[in-house]
Amino acid sequence: MMSTDKPGNNGQAVYIVDGSRTPFIRTRGIPGPFSASDQAVNAAGALLARQPFEPTQLDEVILGCIMPAADEANIARVVSLRLGCGEAVPAWTVQRNCGSGMQAVDSATRNILAGRADLVLAGGTEAMSRAPLLLSDAMVTWLGRFNMTRNLTGKLQVLAKFRPKLLKPVIALIKGLTDPVVGLNMGQTAEVLAHRFAIGREAMDAYAVQSHQRIAAAQEAGRLQEIEVSYDKDGNYYDHDDGVRLDSAVEKLAKLKPVFDREFGMVTAGNSSQITDGAAWVILASEAAVKQHQLSVMARIVDSEWAGLKPEQMGLGPVHAMSPIMKRQQLSIDDIDYWEINEAFAAQVLACLAAWQDAEYCRNELNLDTAMGAIEQARLNVDGGAIAIGHPVGCSGARIILHLCHTLAENNARRGMAAICIGGGQGGAMLIER
Repeated sequence: MMSTDKPGNNGQAVYIVDGSRTPFIRTRGIPGPFSASDQAVNAAGALLARQPFEPTQLDEVILGCIMPAADEANIARVVSLRLGCGEAVPAWTVQRNCGSGMQAVDSATRNILAGRADLVLAGGTEAMSRAPLLLSDAMVTWLGRFNMTRNLTGKLQVLAKFRPKLLKPVIALIKGLTDPVVGLNMGQTAEVLAHRFAIGREAMDAYAVQSHQRIAAAQEAGRLQEIEVSYDKDGNYYDHDDGVRLDSAVEKLAKLKPVFDREFGMVTAGNSSQITDGAAWVILASEAAVKQHQLSVMARIVDSEWAGLKPEQMGLGPVHAMSPIMKRQQLSIDDIDYWEINEAFAAQVLACLAAWQDAEYCRNELNLDTAMGAIEQARLNVDGGAIAIGHPVGCSGARIILHLCHTLAENNARRGMAAICIGGGQGGAMLIER
């Protein structure tokens, strides 16, 4: 846990001074136009160019990413050098599954509070469309034996054992989205929550439609100023989140079949987050850096929390992470002006809302005296979320923090909470103030 208000911080504050992201590009069955490092560079180029300081004046670069390519080892360093931050600026990569982007921001905050840094570029990136296809262990074993065999007779004997089924690829994305401890993929964990809190299919689909409608309205009104246009090597440009369905309707979503539990399930492709590529950054600064470079301030980071829970109920991670912050800061739901809860699944967000209204759950699972209460949907994900624009897993935590800053500014509001569920049974949350 972390709080900039705690004794021992000498009154030091950590500020978000600027940020940007790429458009989120929906996967279409083939590798997308940008690698994970490309996405991160695309998002940060214009961001750094408009700052009153040079990229070489950053103290460090921290980037969240789950699936960097083979040639992107320590992807933060690769991106930092490509951005012109210089050889002297250290860069490191963090991986906390879906919370990686938020972890990068939290790590930067802690280093500033500790006096180790004053100016940090932190964010997340993911190119889910480029998740690799892998060879099976059986195929790798066959290749190894073939390569180790030195004589022709031996090689022919190994060749005779080849079977076409050995060529069946292992889809890394499916493996990565499956919890190896409990053996459930993320969609199945959403089904668990839907059953526990009696969330029906119609409610899920209605929430999904709302997500599309809200992001479409934000696009129409020009409220997504955090997006920087990306250009590929062929001169094509990308200037908006392309997964938004303007014609989304409950009647259309009702026709989709369940994906994760085909016989009894309710979670479909339509009420789940999309598989998407994207990157997002924020620049964090100490009070000294704000004064030195005369930086404008978007928000102050007040507190953060990481929580663990049962992997099969990982979608409830946001309430487990937000509750300690609310208790520590002595806040009620009405004290929070706007909320961003990442939309991994409609069932997952609705389950979080239900859990906070369930006195028994709050007492037994969250160590609260009574139910936390109801979050008004008018103040939750007001410009839509991952169901409509996608969930590039290493990036989303940074995106919701950045967008929350813009939401507070646009509505002249003071306080916001960003939270995310994390595969493996964790949750992350961050409280910010204007």
